[in-house]
Amino acid sequence: MNFDFKKILPHLIAIVIFAVLVFAYFMPLFQGKSLAQHDIAQWQGMSKSIADFRTKTGQEPLWTNSMFSGMPAYQISVLYPANLMSYVNSIISLGLTAPASFIFMAMLCFYILMITLKIDYRLAIGGAIAYAFVSYNLVALHAGHNSKVHAISLFPLVIAGVLMVFNKKYLLGAALTALALSLEIYANHLQITYYLTITILCLVIAKSISIILEKDFAHLFKTAALLGVAVALAILPNITNLLATEEYGKASTRGPSELSSKKASTGLDEDYALSYSNGKTDAFSLLVPNITGGASQTPLDEKSALYKALESNGVLSQAQSLLDGAPTYWGGLYSTAGPVYVGAIIIFLFILGLILVKGPDKWWLLIATLLSITLSFGKYFMPLTDFFFHYFPAYNKFRAVSMTLVIASFTIPLLAFMGLQKLFDDKIPIAERTKALLYSFYAVAGLCVLILVSSLFFKYNAESDNQLAKYPYIVNALKEDRASMLRMDTLRSLVFIALAFGLLWFTLKGKIKSNVAYICLAFLFLVDAWPVAKRYLNSNDFTDKQSVEVPFQPTNADLQIDQDKSLGFRVMNTSVSTFNDASTSYFHNSIGGYHGAKLKRYQELIENQISNGNQSVLDMLNTKYFIMQNRQTGQPEAQMNPGACGSAWFVPEIKYVANADSEIKALDKFNPKEIVFIDERFKKDVGDFKPAFDSTASITLTVYDPNHVAYKSNATSEQFAVLSEIYYDKGWNAYIDDKPTTYVRCNYVLRGMKVPAGNHKIDFRFEPAVYITGERIAFAGSILLIAGFLIIVFLELRKLPPPAPPAPKPVVEKVVSKKK
Repeated sequence: MNFDFKKILPHLIAIVIFAVLVFAYFMPLFQGKSLAQHDIAQWQGMSKSIADFRTKTGQEPLWTNSMFSGMPAYQISVLYPANLMSYVNSIISLGLTAPASFIFMAMLCFYILMITLKIDYRLAIGGAIAYAFVSYNLVALHAGHNSKVHAISLFPLVIAGVLMVFNKKYLLGAALTALALSLEIYANHLQITYYLTITILCLVIAKSISIILEKDFAHLFKTAALLGVAVALAILPNITNLLATEEYGKASTRGPSELSSKKASTGLDEDYALSYSNGKTDAFSLLVPNITGGASQTPLDEKSALYKALESNGVLSQAQSLLDGAPTYWGGLYSTAGPVYVGAIIIFLFILGLILVKGPDKWWLLIATLLSITLSFGKYFMPLTDFFFHYFPAYNKFRAVSMTLVIASFTIPLLAFMGLQKLFDDKIPIAERTKALLYSFYAVAGLCVLILVSSLFFKYNAESDNQLAKYPYIVNALKEDRASMLRMDTLRSLVFIALAFGLLWFTLKGKIKSNVAYICLAFLFLVDAWPVAKRYLNSNDFTDKQSVEVPFQPTNADLQIDQDKSLGFRVMNTSVSTFNDASTSYFHNSIGGYHGAKLKRYQELIENQISNGNQSVLDMLNTKYFIMQNRQTGQPEAQMNPGACGSAWFVPEIKYVANADSEIKALDKFNPKEIVFIDERFKKDVGDFKPAFDSTASITLTVYDPNHVAYKSNATSEQFAVLSEIYYDKGWNAYIDDKPTTYVRCNYVLRGMKVPAGNHKIDFRFEPAVYITGERIAFAGSILLIAGFLIIVFLELRKLPPPAPPAPKPVVEKVVSKKK
């Protein structure tokens, strides 16, 4: 095998630079502290019972009882040990601690993409820095969206593989595509992977049109076949998670509703899906970070207009919290943790790329960028949004359309560096390159000037101002601060654009050496992106490990409830946001929780019954305790609910209803101990059975584990039992005395079944076939993919030319003088 170690030295230098930058940015993480992340804390609340059961038994819990009265755990904390991509992921992240590892991976993957495009490694290092430190990546990490940034970091690696196949590096490109896409799916953020798919679709269409015009059909067919195989191989290691998610998705809030009151949709409700839509002005945050005020809450100092207004009105001491989190944001989003700032220099170079880069690469990158920006407008640009929401496959499964800007945050830097490489290409006439540089500068600098002029006419109104309407001096001060933030950041962007232009101009004129220019550019990218990223994730966000590892402390109410050792009861905590907070799930089985994909029927039960205070529904869910805020002390306190129905009970009357509308309506007013409502479609399983109600009969919960629930029953005649467990027939199997039996859905979300006379053992076991079968396929697929990749890399390395032999040393002849 021929291998020149000198050729890998620049790449090793690049990796060292990336590692140093990650260590510098996340220094507290490597000093023993942890990053306090809201969504990670909520995840710990969701997954606490799962982790405890796993540790205690060594079994994998596929269901959780701690949230929303019970739901599949697939999208919470299920482990898929047969997927060996976890080991590959650890290797390419150098085993770094999350979330620092994701920023390192983003730099590494973008660098690899640059190298495959034959971009100078020194420019590639700058490109990697620019891509990784896009502000959105750090904003998302601050919020705890680790899987999102993980998936974003792998974007470039997948594109690198696809482009290699189109550039006729068939086997290596297909192998890289398969490995990278498998890692992307492993990151487990399907929305980001979906946006990657849209990006690849733009690439494939543009490239295919070019190939068709050249009539190179053999290349097109070979490319299509190899990419198809690559996708199939990428899926195999992740098959368990994908199958389980696809199966569960149909029953979740991402699936269709049976209620006629819901708009016909196979996914999320349109209003919910579009609730996070960028306003038209928000898109300019790609160029000017604070163009619409940055985050929803921004700390302001004594130089701010708000500080001075509060001080002059004598309320400074009382309003410190307002200064610490001033509502500076005035864009179109419901709320935001920060902007998507790609970088002023990168936008400048993107325009340069549009001028200098020719062929399909320019067009797919431009189209993907424009599509990304316009889709992010959501409800503010309904013609395009309506088309995608109702006709583009699976688009309506995802919310927060503002997130489509992750496409632009990739395509803009990519085209920018392709354009930068062209700028240093001596094959292009110097006059053409100079003109392109000038036009790019005029365009982007002119846009900054236009923003500054337009800022004089903006009103700077925000929805948050309505809450402060009684204090007009505060609102006016906030508007002044918003205007100041916009102008200062616009001037900031203008300065960086001018510096980059000057550097490149003098490089073209031969006044600055290209080697120096590469280093200066990388430094400018870093100095531009780093401080903006630090606005949203900095050393103040790190804390001691203990407080992060144990994010919730029990209240007196929690301690009181913990004294109750009975099985299966649930808790409703009204002292927090019941259905948007997982802290209760950290300690108890909650009827609420925090998750973006709960069961659809349970969400409808919340909307139609629980939110209306229907006590009967809370009773049937076995809500034994309520946690409420004590009005006098302000502390949570526990109250027992004497009407809770328990874990299971027999009912004397069965009533069939026609459909979902009738079933949920029937719950408006009923006694769950006296009657049960069953959809007519289940009548075949129950028949004309009418219970001969036995008041002495009993059914008692004996086992309450995530994957196994068991009861013992005793009755003199056949009874109908209502179980306060959530119905989900894609894995829950019922057994009476170890023999399989049927059960039905009742009371809209619960399980019900006929129980024969006598003493019996009743078991419900969660045995989803997708997990059992999927893990076998995943292991075989992992071996196939990794082995195939290594073999192809080995074969490619063998093709490399041998290292050039060292130049021979010049022979110096000694002249010996002879003495006569």
